[in-house]
Amino acid sequence: MPNGPLALYRSRRGTGTLKADAAQEYAAERLQSLFQALRDYRPAMGKVGWRARFGLTRRPDPAPQGLYIYGDVGRGKSMLMDLFFETAPVERRRRVHFHAFMIEVHDRMHRQRQAAKEEGVAGGKSVDETIPDLARELADEAWLLCFDEFHVTDIADAMILGRLFTALFDLGVVVVATSNWAPDDLYKDGLQRDLFLPFIRLLKEKVDIVELSGPTDYRRDRLKGTKVYYCPEGPATDRALADLFDTLTQGVKAAPCSLTAQGRKVEVPQAARGVARFGFAELCAKPLGAGDYLAIATHFHTVIIDGVPKLREAQRNEAKRFMTLIDSLYEHKVKTIIAAAGPPESLYSEGLHAFEFQRTVSRLMEMQAEDYLEADHLT
Repeated sequence: MPNGPLALYRSRRGTGTLKADAAQEYAAERLQSLFQALRDYRPAMGKVGWRARFGLTRRPDPAPQGLYIYGDVGRGKSMLMDLFFETAPVERRRRVHFHAFMIEVHDRMHRQRQAAKEEGVAGGKSVDETIPDLARELADEAWLLCFDEFHVTDIADAMILGRLFTALFDLGVVVVATSNWAPDDLYKDGLQRDLFLPFIRLLKEKVDIVELSGPTDYRRDRLKGTKVYYCPEGPATDRALADLFDTLTQGVKAAPCSLTAQGRKVEVPQAARGVARFGFAELCAKPLGAGDYLAIATHFHTVIIDGVPKLREAQRNEAKRFMTLIDSLYEHKVKTIIAAAGPPESLYSEGLHAFEFQRTVSRLMEMQAEDYLEADHLT
């Protein structure tokens, strides 16, 4: 798509795929400006060789300003990121959920420190010592980083972000991000927030800020009046779920992906635009735990689960995992669409955890209610 995100946005609006929205068009125009700037920009770092390390290469041209788009849920931030990432004239680019990115950062830093210990470095490497090498690794892999759901809640993330992003920006990395929070509200009321404020100042220097303040919550509109619990299963239910998945993702082709949770990979068979689809066995017949379900609940605003059976006592482990899964989805206000063999109260009526399962039944009923479906996703 050589013409960039604005042409693609207007094309889809012209076909009726998207509705006219002045705030979205303005954000698309800003993304188009960045698209044009990236056409002529090449960071002078490349694979960092000996000439660059000793300052013998010319100083790189200043990187284009990145973009930080924030606003309430359902305003089209992910859709705009889709258009930009699809058309970005950059080979080495990467799009990643910010939570998953930070899990990966901590994992890489840990491995670097362990490797230093094994090489005989007393005490391993400090955090400050690992960051420059980590930044070079990340920049070599992709110098355009696109972050979905940029948000900071963890003090361990807050304490390293300033140093990490200073190093990334120094290497010429360009950042595009979407968020529900304005930069000044990131890590609000967090522990030792004063130490985080330099990162906010740095971010505002390196990216332009665009508020997507349109009045319409398109995500909520797409679910309004929609059935979210289907039983019994069968061809009609399969067609309904396929149509609903297509509507929620606006026809974007779904693809498998994986999340990282506590150092383990959680496989997602189908995902697009913040919507994931699983079979019951993929979530509950495998040895997954609360951390895995938490990763799913924070990463996806909508989850579709089909093939939920009526569980017997021999499947008490699956029942327990299903209970933990529903708790995680419920607590994070994930829109949850289920196809099951029967109504909630019939799914696990006898067995070791049957009494406890009544809370899951209650939550499954509540998750069908309009006020739950209108609640904001908690990342």
